[in-house]
Amino acid sequence: MSNEKEPQKSTEEVEQEVQTEAAGDAVEQQEELVLDEAAGPAEETVDAPVEVDETAALKEELEAEQNKYLRLLADYDNFKRRSQKDRQDAEKFRSQSLLVDLLPVLDNFDRALSVETKSEESASLLKGVEMVQKSLIEAVKREGLEEIKALGEPFDPNFHQAVMQEKDETAEPGIVLMELQKGYTLKGRVLRPAMVKVNE
Repeated sequence: MSNEKEPQKSTEEVEQEVQTEAAGDAVEQQEELVLDEAAGPAEETVDAPVEVDETAALKEELEAEQNKYLRLLADYDNFKRRSQKDRQDAEKFRSQSLLVDLLPVLDNFDRALSVETKSEESASLLKGVEMVQKSLIEAVKREGLEEIKALGEPFDPNFHQAVMQEKDETAEPGIVLMELQKGYTLKGRVLRPAMVKVNE
């Protein structure tokens, strides 16, 4: 070990070292302060836009869900109305298929009754057929079946089917001259148009 003493520093040198250390400490404190300030506002600026974006996204999602709900509600109302109309139509026209099947029977009755009778026996038989026809017509009328008027009426493509044309000077153009097959409607719905001959 050496007994030599370290040379003593002068007062000016000591003051200079103290000032240097103080300046270094001040610089470090200033850097920490700058870093803290830089970190603080950066977090605030990041938080604010994220919060705004989340609010906007939630609003858009809410609007989308509300629109979806309104569309579903409208679809349900439409479905309910369609179902109700279908039920009403099914009730109103429940006998349509049966009546369509009976139309040829009504045609056959008309043909049978158009035959001329030559004897009392055939006349009485024809009378019985006429009674059956009347009963059948009354039954189908109760279900809503109606005959389409054709003879002497203006031609209507909604109710008449023109299969022939003829020139008749005594009648106006477009008037039905002859009914070849009767047409029928069921509560306003055409089951079969009348087959007719129309004046040119």
